[in-house]
Amino acid sequence: MLEADPEYVGGISRTVKYKGFRFDIGGHRFFSKSKEVEDFWTEILPNDMLNRPRSSRIFYRGKFFSYPLKAFEALFKLGVAESVLCMLSYSKAQVMPVRDPKNFEDWVSNKFGKRLFSIFFKTYTEKVWGMNCKDISADWAAQRIKGLSLASAIKNAVLPKRKPKNRGEVIKTLIDTFRYPRLGPGMMWEVCAEKIKAMGGNVLMGRKVTGCHWNNDEKIWTVTSRDADGNESKIQAEHVISSAPLRELGMSLTPKLPQAAVEAAGSLKYRDFVTVALIIKDREQFSDNWIYIHDPNVKVGRVQNFKSWSPELVPDPAFCCYGLEYFCFKDDGLWSSSDENLIELAKSEIEKIGLAKPTDVVDGCVVRQAKAYPIYDDEYAAHVTTLRTEIERHFPTMHMVGRNGMHKYNNQDHAMMTAMLCAENILADERIYDVWQVNEDADYHEEGNAGEQSSVSGLRSVPKQVLSS
Repeated sequence: MLEADPEYVGGISRTVKYKGFRFDIGGHRFFSKSKEVEDFWTEILPNDMLNRPRSSRIFYRGKFFSYPLKAFEALFKLGVAESVLCMLSYSKAQVMPVRDPKNFEDWVSNKFGKRLFSIFFKTYTEKVWGMNCKDISADWAAQRIKGLSLASAIKNAVLPKRKPKNRGEVIKTLIDTFRYPRLGPGMMWEVCAEKIKAMGGNVLMGRKVTGCHWNNDEKIWTVTSRDADGNESKIQAEHVISSAPLRELGMSLTPKLPQAAVEAAGSLKYRDFVTVALIIKDREQFSDNWIYIHDPNVKVGRVQNFKSWSPELVPDPAFCCYGLEYFCFKDDGLWSSSDENLIELAKSEIEKIGLAKPTDVVDGCVVRQAKAYPIYDDEYAAHVTTLRTEIERHFPTMHMVGRNGMHKYNNQDHAMMTAMLCAENILADERIYDVWQVNEDADYHEEGNAGEQSSVSGLRSVPKQVLSS
């Protein structure tokens, strides 16, 4: 395994350590409808998975709203006039929806009405993606929130909750408990790395892959990587599994792909991500896992409270650790700001939101995550299809998995399922499963029961068998 990071395994699912504090990059709830994935988590960390309450809110116009929606609370905080306008807007959307919605704004407005879209979706979504909601493909909404509607949200808010038969008998967006490794998600991948080594495998850290060359006569790959000192090394392999960004892979393969595929690779876009972790005297200001910031007057998009994910992420109970998340592009001023300026920005914004005073902040650090989110613009699907088709045609033993490896905004359990099915294909020496179908059906993403699929072959979730040619 070649890992570009010199210190951490796990990619965006790693756990960063700073002066005894640990924090997650983006927040990772461990919840899956796949029995294989759930069983794998249990196998790797049999005694280290906590059951945690899910708690999140939305900050809008100086007020905090429970998320998922609590109908009467929302009515009270929005005010009667605004609430009436929201319901009228919702009713209009049900009677006169946009036919065949192509963009995020139209898709969500059909679900909730234009007014609720503008209150609870527009600002946050545009912070995350750095683009107008009309320029974001409806595919993203269908993947992330298909199972959630205004009716289901109100139903969950006002009706007594029955105990589900298992953990997954709720819409994924509405789950109220989840599992979480006591030392953060990176704990899972650190144990995996040690198991790989124990079985005789190699985990090579700080190795940036710079090229993959396919020898068609010998049916062998030569993978070139470079360490931090610039030293190059080569590894030969019959199969290569890539979780690297699809854009970089498409442009680094040799023999070179057809020009249309290279251009498609170069056209794929990504959103970058900065976490400013503030160590704060714990005044018990909020106990949520995270808060979505829908206020356009601050740049921060979401605030994590890592102590609420696991108390063991914080070494001293007198303190807490807040993660302020900023979505950006590498070429904008936010990414290139100094750590000191970013920490000062976070301190001022956490005060504006009302979650802490700057004088309570005792320390902070900054983590930059490039290519955190593959962007779903109007052309991404065509580019991915072109690139995938050409790679599979010319390089039959190159396997793409994971979020960036497939340019699919999947959750970690979907990313893991693509890798599991990829392994099945390699062992069978044929493409038994089409890993690209994982999470292709949005119903799998948002509906169904945790661990209900008992085998990969029985997964409604996606693995559809590919007929042998």
